[in-house]
Amino acid sequence: MPGSALNQFGVTVVAANAYTLPGINTLGISLARIDYLPYGLNAPHTNPRESEILVVLEGMLYVGFVTSTSAPNVKNRLFSKILHPGDVFVFPMGLIHFQLNVGKTKAIAFAAFSSQLPGLNIIPNALFGSHPPINDDILAKAFQVDKKVVDYIQSEFERDNF
Repeated sequence: MPGSALNQFGVTVVAANAYTLPGINTLGISLARIDYLPYGLNAPHTNPRESEILVVLEGMLYVGFVTSTSAPNVKNRLFSKILHPGDVFVFPMGLIHFQLNVGKTKAIAFAAFSSQLPGLNIIPNALFGSHPPINDDILAKAFQVDKKVVDYIQSEFERDNF
């Protein structure tokens, strides 16, 4: 069943994992239904314990992931595509990835994971909404912005109770 996507991102995830469906415990698999409002964003995040395969059932999604680097002077590379119903995309374990509904109607996708209990680390929430907060000097230097910008973003995360 769909969940409510009436939130700041316009996306909701309903999971079938070892907590919600104990019968899959120890099988190394899980599934999620993802509902996107028009222009809804599944924000940049990582799945630290599993790879993901996404299939679009309805709507149109712009999806992508960014590679990691292991050599000097090698840039992170974005792999992205616009998906239509029936299209499939794979997100490798641990890499930052996202999905954006680029259509004017809702979108629905199913994601399968290679873990019975997938992990999730939403990048903006982790960096700007951690408790206690990451020192703003660190974030200002990392993003090469003024500390006032970091303070503002952190205050937005406090306000929205992420």
